Amino acid sequence: MTFDRIITLHGEDELVQRAGHLFVASREEFLVAAADLMTWSAGVNAAFREGKRPHVVPGLTMRKLYSRRALAEPESLRRLRRIAASGIEVRISDGPITREAIVIDRRTAILAGVPVRGVRTYTVVHTPEVVDGVRSLFRASWETATELADCTASPPPLTGQARDTLRTLAAGHTDETGARLLGVSLRTYRRRVAELMAALGAGSRFQAGLLARGLLDEEAAPAAPAALR
Repeated sequence: MTFDRIITLHGEDELVQRAGHLFVASREEFLVAAADLMTWSAGVNAAFREGKRPHVVPGLTMRKLYSRRALAEPESLRRLRRIAASGIEVRISDGPITREAIVIDRRTAILAGVPVRGVRTYTVVHTPEVVDGVRSLFRASWETATELADCTASPPPLTGQARDTLRTLAAGHTDETGARLLGVSLRTYRRRVAELMAALGAGSRFQAGLLARGLLDEEAAPAAPAALR
């Protein structure tokens, strides 16, 4: 292993300046794994803009894998749908994304580090054995992930009772407070919350609360169709 096969970059600006050409030069395969849209979007989009090249080109397989955290906010969901509509394959992993990474043409892997004081480090690797390992992990996660369309189908109509429970989730109330506000037992309240989480496809109470806010906002918007019945 030689030093020039592993390079560490600091922040999105340096990522674009020193590795942006790798994104634009992709010809066969471009794989992205991320917890949400924040890790890679700005850097990748900037690189493609500077290279004056569209994301999707003939013959290029482009796949993006996200965790369910990417579905938590309405704007993120809209962006995911636009990505999928452009011809890029998008899937959602039921489990966490343990390593956020990009693999380019089976020759380069870029690994994202955890932000430190708001700045990420990005490790660019050209070592074949490491690139193959990262790509294998991506493929294994991709095979068990769910198509975006199957994750974002409209939920079935919800009752007024369900709407009230959504409001307590959106407000961030504890189970005890939510049960008291709705005048039901703690056990009944928790059952209703579990049913709503399943209907929304939420992997956590926090995510369910974010999704609930989005649904209630859509319901309140004058021009939007009611999301809840």
